[in-house]
Amino acid sequence: MNKIALALAVVALCAVSTAQAQTTHTQTSHIQTTAPVEVRERGTLTLENVPETPVEVGERLRQYVNTRSAAFLDFLPDGGILISTRFGDTAQIHRVSAPMGQRFQLTFYDEAVGGGDVRPGGGAFLMTRDVGGNENFGGYVQDLGSGRVTALTSPGSRNQGFVWSRDGRFIAWAFTPQNDPNYDIMIADPSDPEGRRKVLDGEGAVSVLDWSPDGRSLLIGQSISVAKSRRFVLDIASGVMTELAPDLDAAFDGGEFTPDGRAVILATDAGGEFLHLVQIDLETGERLRLSPETTWDVENFDLSPDGRTIAYAVNEAGQSRVRLLSVRSGRVERSLSLPPGVVGGVAWDDAGERIGFTLAAAAAPAEAYVYERRGARLTRWTQSEVGGLNPETFVAPSLIEWTSFDGRAITGFYYRPARAAARLPVIIDIHGGPEAQSRPVFSSTRQYWVNELGVAVITPNVRGSSGFGRTFLSLDNAERREDAVRDIGALLDWIETQPDLDPSRVLVYGGSYGGYMVLASMVHYNDRLSGAVNIVGISNFVTFLENTSGYRRALRRVEYGDESNPAMRDILERISPLTNIHRVSRPMFVIHGANDPRVPVSEAEQVVAAIRANNGEVWSMIASDEGHGFRRRVNQEAQREAETLFFQRVLGVAAAP
Repeated sequence: MNKIALALAVVALCAVSTAQAQTTHTQTSHIQTTAPVEVRERGTLTLENVPETPVEVGERLRQYVNTRSAAFLDFLPDGGILISTRFGDTAQIHRVSAPMGQRFQLTFYDEAVGGGDVRPGGGAFLMTRDVGGNENFGGYVQDLGSGRVTALTSPGSRNQGFVWSRDGRFIAWAFTPQNDPNYDIMIADPSDPEGRRKVLDGEGAVSVLDWSPDGRSLLIGQSISVAKSRRFVLDIASGVMTELAPDLDAAFDGGEFTPDGRAVILATDAGGEFLHLVQIDLETGERLRLSPETTWDVENFDLSPDGRTIAYAVNEAGQSRVRLLSVRSGRVERSLSLPPGVVGGVAWDDAGERIGFTLAAAAAPAEAYVYERRGARLTRWTQSEVGGLNPETFVAPSLIEWTSFDGRAITGFYYRPARAAARLPVIIDIHGGPEAQSRPVFSSTRQYWVNELGVAVITPNVRGSSGFGRTFLSLDNAERREDAVRDIGALLDWIETQPDLDPSRVLVYGGSYGGYMVLASMVHYNDRLSGAVNIVGISNFVTFLENTSGYRRALRRVEYGDESNPAMRDILERISPLTNIHRVSRPMFVIHGANDPRVPVSEAEQVVAAIRANNGEVWSMIASDEGHGFRRRVNQEAQREAETLFFQRVLGVAAAP
């Protein structure tokens, strides 16, 4: 059973900073513009036109950056749990033996460590790590007794989705060379990693979801797009793949064998708009719906070891609701009483008595929780530090709604400062994905903007966001891409109607696809915006698709359009922000990791060069040891400091005294 708990993307794992910025220097960039470009080096960062940070700004901001969180990973046989949190520069795996007990660090690496799936029966756990954010993850097994670490994978490859067999003897995972679009499925005995062998020469983005109870088969997933995926059972000995539900053109999520090996339970949106739980009989192909009809997605689940109960979370308007479902009767036996928030990594212990998960609240950092079925008791296991800040000052958002150009209702979350001025400046923080969703979870960055800068923050869910049904998810595909940008235009209209918001001081902010949305918003609404922060964003769809890592290209073509098709290429060129960058005259800040395998750093370099060629104002920050976003605390501190100075420059805000 795959118990690798996916740490929520919203979980910011921070640590106390003692690092000092390296000595800086100034020089003239090679890019020719009418004004010289000031270049500074700060550690592994190259900063262009970014001013020095006043001491008082850095000191206060560091407290927010160093707010910690904790993510539940798995149960240990002795009753303890594994969690992920950060005390140094990157997130590492820790052991906690009792609720609110001491965190005992198990991994000590410069790079962030993921995974944390405990071997059935105990004794060891799986972990993954890459180098400098390049996402070429390697798999490792660490012995809990000796601390000795064994490498499972070969260097220079990308590996993911590691799953223990039910008896703990073997591990299966998906493997691909760095730039190959096709994954293979590998199996290894962790005591003999050099004996690893390929059991499937895969096609496309295939992954391992679960081992059958008898160890003879693997449940395989193939991702085609966010709206379409497939499920197979692989016979390991023969290599024969049998597709489940080949008649369905639908999305699937997750998947587990039942304890008798005769069926598979998974989530799908087949026959409707939202993901729901289904059981598929492996012999007859018969499909049985398990979860009740609802207008919300099932977002993660786990089947109890005895196969009788499913613990699952439902995303209801951004908040998670966790329920226990009887497989036999199809009835919800219990709805867990939880604090408001977003739940991830739902997993049973081996005895089927406890359920662990991460709960990320709106006004408090994410923490690890355990629910005990006997006695229906919920226990919080971790209490993360908040950098010396007063947690009572943290602001929870409210849900807002506005009408877009086609009459469609678009929603988002609105964070309003307690120390509100007459008319508040606004940061529109746009999520990436594009199939992600802004949800009411804790962000120390947003809390800093609200509490220290007095800025209102809006996190919109434009069309194409997940959580609102299959139709809404596809409304921005290919040639309809700019319809999502028009949703931001409608939000600007809404801001103009609000008496407490200042429409003359609005900034757009976002990363990855959100970075594209930032650039596109500036192209279309330059005169209505004060400036923009573009983090690891797409500036030209054609160059992005041509240069993104091979393992991602096919999936991205389904979403954005195939640039190898001449007609689609023309559309992508026409709507790309880089093509229209001459329309942008407001200040922009561009931030990127040099090792980004998803959106290559060339996307940042070409937009910076184009703005400067137009004599526009642009700041830039490039990290030589980061990939798709900054994971290292010292780099995050530098990023937040520079962003603060940029906000002061374009919004006229000042940090609280």
